[in-house]
Amino acid sequence: MRLENAYVIGKREYMTRIKTKGFWIATVGLPLFMAAMAVGPALLIAKTQSRHRIAVVDAVGGGLGQEIVRALSPSATAATASRRGEGAVLFDVRLTAPAADAAAQRRELDQMVRDKQVDSWLWLGPAEIERNRFDYHAASTSNWITQNVLQHAVSEAVGRWRLRRAGYDAAKIDRLTRLLEIDTFGVGATGSRAEAGMGKFFVVFGLFLMLYMILIIHGTQIMQGVIEEKSSRVIEVITSAVAPTELMAGKLGGICLLALTQLGIWLATAVLLTTPGIIGAVATMPAGALPSIPAAVLANFLVLFLLGFFLFSTLYAMIGAAFNSVQEAQQVASIAIFFVVAPMIFFMPVINDPDSRLAVVTSMIPFFTPLVMTLRVAAKMPPTWQIVVAYLGCGATVALMIWLCSRVYRVGILMYGKKPTVQEIARWVRYS
Repeated sequence: MRLENAYVIGKREYMTRIKTKGFWIATVGLPLFMAAMAVGPALLIAKTQSRHRIAVVDAVGGGLGQEIVRALSPSATAATASRRGEGAVLFDVRLTAPAADAAAQRRELDQMVRDKQVDSWLWLGPAEIERNRFDYHAASTSNWITQNVLQHAVSEAVGRWRLRRAGYDAAKIDRLTRLLEIDTFGVGATGSRAEAGMGKFFVVFGLFLMLYMILIIHGTQIMQGVIEEKSSRVIEVITSAVAPTELMAGKLGGICLLALTQLGIWLATAVLLTTPGIIGAVATMPAGALPSIPAAVLANFLVLFLLGFFLFSTLYAMIGAAFNSVQEAQQVASIAIFFVVAPMIFFMPVINDPDSRLAVVTSMIPFFTPLVMTLRVAAKMPPTWQIVVAYLGCGATVALMIWLCSRVYRVGILMYGKKPTVQEIARWVRYS
């Protein structure tokens, strides 16, 4: 194979693709979109205030209604929302005494909801308190944020009311039994240092998402590029000047460099955003919420990127060379997509316990290694022997895929007509 030919093809692939609008839209737009989808809803919930008018029927007595009114006051719900990281809901409470005809009163309350005099009403009676439940009636029951705040406020009010009736000091018990906050510290070679758990999660999620998007975007581009060149018969002209293996090597090398450029932009942005000055300037992020990325994690991530890129790129290139249209290729490409998407299923279990049997086994499966091992390395550095075994297995699979791809590519790019069968592709591998 003449490397100068591969270099020329790789340079053309790189320069042609980096000048396209699609590359820069993906490089700038997709991370912003995914970050907004991941962080935006939580921030909106935490910062949003809504007003809710509610009628409360206290059919129990003994001061329970007044306790609930205090629990639903703006100061009380704001404090509860702050502790739980929920959105604040401002309640306008209308405390109502029970009527002699309960059924008629319920119908009257329903009419008030329909007339928009109140947004909802709840009924607290002895039977409901005994069953630890209460009735909530509203025109829309999809307001789960409001219901969550209401449930916690009413539960705390009923709990205090029960303690007071039993002769206990509810305020003192609340202080003594209040939920403790967690200050998290990461233990490393130099000892312990403060490390925000949620910040660690965003680092792991960010690295995983970068690799996930790159494998899908550039793998699909390679497959579509091969099919377009093949269907337009441009490939016949190119192969008259260079060998198919040189063409494949140049194409993979150029797109790999393009993916590295994209990855470098994303990592540089991540490093910039995790500097202390930037964190302090972001009002929604507490100090330490975005911890720095250790050099060992970055080094392993780059190795996993290269292994993952060539593993899936050769698979996509082989699929593109074997078929005549994107529609035909997409049916088989779903196999490759499965190996990229499947680690999403393992995402939370692996982050929660990076040393679990599920995490270790899936990280040793070559087609899962790039993404699952990225999660493990970023969450907690695995033992050296596991990293070495995973890398050797994945590296051997990459070598096998390059060998298979070169043989299929050499024959497939010049084959037109009917859709090839598995037996025909096997013959290409044996005889090419």
